[in-house]
Amino acid sequence: MPIKKKKPVLKKKPAKKSVKRKARETLAGKVLHYFDKINVAVIKLAVPLKQGDEIRIVGGKETDFTQDISSMQVDYKPIKKAKKGDEVGLKVKEKVHEGYKIYKV
Repeated sequence: MPIKKKKPVLKKKPAKKSVKRKARETLAGKVLHYFDKINVAVIKLAVPLKQGDEIRIVGGKETDFTQDISSMQVDYKPIKKAKKGDEVGLKVKEKVHEGYKIYKV
């Protein structure tokens, strides 16, 4: 009597999480650089931002957090608001990487 071989069971990879942004969020910019020793991200703005605004940072496999803008600088000078097209330094609470997207909540 021949021995039947079982077919190997292939494990499926988990489906990639899609990051859904809320309807009231607008794309505010993109991370250009991150300074890890001082936790500052350089961001190119697509919309105006000001201190106190709430932003959401999304990128990579597991990075998705919100925070209020507490510190914002342009050319090492603190500012209260920035306009579209500015490159600003923002103090962030978690590590980010180039290309992560910033949404205004």
